Amino acid sequence: MNTSNDHRLLIENHISEIVDEISLPKLRDSIKYSTLSGGKRLRPTLTLLSCELVGGDPTKAIDFAVGIELIHTASLIVDDIIDSSPFRRKQYSSWVEFGHSDAVISSDGLIGEAFHLFSIDPLALECVSKAMADLGSGEAMELVSPPQNEEQYLDLARRKTGSLFRAAAELGGIAAKSDQSTTTALGDYAEAVGMAFQIRDDVLDATSDPEILGKPTGQDAILERPSLLRVAGISPLEANSRAHLQANNALRILGTIQTINPITLDYLSELVNFAVTRSY
Repeated sequence: MNTSNDHRLLIENHISEIVDEISLPKLRDSIKYSTLSGGKRLRPTLTLLSCELVGGDPTKAIDFAVGIELIHTASLIVDDIIDSSPFRRKQYSSWVEFGHSDAVISSDGLIGEAFHLFSIDPLALECVSKAMADLGSGEAMELVSPPQNEEQYLDLARRKTGSLFRAAAELGGIAAKSDQSTTTALGDYAEAVGMAFQIRDDVLDATSDPEILGKPTGQDAILERPSLLRVAGISPLEANSRAHLQANNALRILGTIQTINPITLDYLSELVNFAVTRSY
């Protein structure tokens, strides 16, 4: 794999293959609607690049990469239902297009398909199970015990966003059969990227054009949803500075990982930059 376009094509093709094999037409249609609607594909790309970085063959990690994207998509479907958000990725949310019941069933179906992909490796199952437990606890925390200060907010962001980023990179290490310390370092790097990504997401919700972002903005304030800006009482500029702190930590950790692939290292460095400078 020589270019990021190669990784993207590998991911898109395998998602299509997995979805096309779903036997129930209605379930297949609703899952296809959510999974093939675009998206940044950051988490599966992290899996492939992390595998490649430490000397593995990214084609051997494609099941894990697609599995983590399916779980991410399942979580977005539920998030949109909780928030009553009508748009996702410049189209109607799954619950608007298919109704609440079918959207929930789609989310369950995505998780089932994902765990089938992870079932070939006990380490992968353990990694993803922990990430989903963190994700679930983050969702619960946001609803029943929202953060009251910056430290609590960062814990929430680590659970809700950082956990799947961490799992994505660790799955790449697992696919490459890396040692535990290398796999953990990959996860530490990706978790910091995820934290930076979430903080930037908060900034974009407060400042971006919804046409560019592909979904309504100002939702954190409208729904009284915790964001770093609201919880810490800071400006978008100050929040961006916090995101850059996370990004710098990610780059520091990335520099400690032994690699024989400088091109992949460049891609992972660019991913950090994208997390804190993106406009969508």
